[in-house]
Amino acid sequence: MRALAHAASLLRRATACTPQVGAGGRDVPLLAKIFPNVYCSRYSTLSAPVNEALIPPELLSSKAVWTPDRELGQYEDLVSRVTNFHSEDKGFMVLDGDVFDVPIRKDIVHRVVRWQLAKRQQGTHSTKTISEVSGTGRKPYKQKGTGRARHGTLRGCQFRGGATMHGPKPRSHAHKLPKKVRRLGLKIALSARTAEGKLCIFEDLEVPSHKTKNIVQYIKQMDDTKKVLLVDGGDIDKKLKLATQNLHYVNVIPSVGLNVYSILQHDTLVMTRDAINRIVERMHTPINR
Repeated sequence: MRALAHAASLLRRATACTPQVGAGGRDVPLLAKIFPNVYCSRYSTLSAPVNEALIPPELLSSKAVWTPDRELGQYEDLVSRVTNFHSEDKGFMVLDGDVFDVPIRKDIVHRVVRWQLAKRQQGTHSTKTISEVSGTGRKPYKQKGTGRARHGTLRGCQFRGGATMHGPKPRSHAHKLPKKVRRLGLKIALSARTAEGKLCIFEDLEVPSHKTKNIVQYIKQMDDTKKVLLVDGGDIDKKLKLATQNLHYVNVIPSVGLNVYSILQHDTLVMTRDAINRIVERMHTPINR
């Protein structure tokens, strides 16, 4: 911490002071005198002097910062590496730009997620009306002469055990969403995972046995992975299904069931070649009117 405080104080002095006049009438910044090994006339590199550490290494992050060298969402075809659970090189695959490189729009993703969650609601909530609640139908007391409020039944909503007025009844919460918007939402979710570098392409999802420890070991090999979604092209292999059913952070679905909400719930998306080909084919299929 002393070295970091010393470096910060020197940098503040360098930025606050005026340049010094050197040989030839040129201004020599004070930063060049303080850090002769760091300063350069046009470029600067963060290299520490030989005898002194500019910033302690324990304060520096060892994680590589990925900066894209191109603008995202340009509908450009992408080339991705194909591997498997054993990190073996299986070649390359071209990802269609109109599916995996579309502009990110949060409003479209929000609409699709709301549509999915509303559609899966059961809607089985129900309350009893005055005709359904249990109780007698006689008048509790005479209309006049008691000094009390007039009532014709004890099953009203103002009595204990009475009916519920304007309460919920079984219904469907689903609402319509255009197919173009649904399709665009899936493209945006796939493009977001691709831009983040969280889309892994496997040749297949074959595992040697149904043991859960194999999947646990494979997931540990992935960098910065907390929850994984495995997507296969056809039916899920029985061994893979048994190996992942006890892991709450690993889910397996076929390509037919791939949706926006499932992609957003998992930080890493693993797809096979067959799954990607089927998804691209589905995205290119004309929409039936």
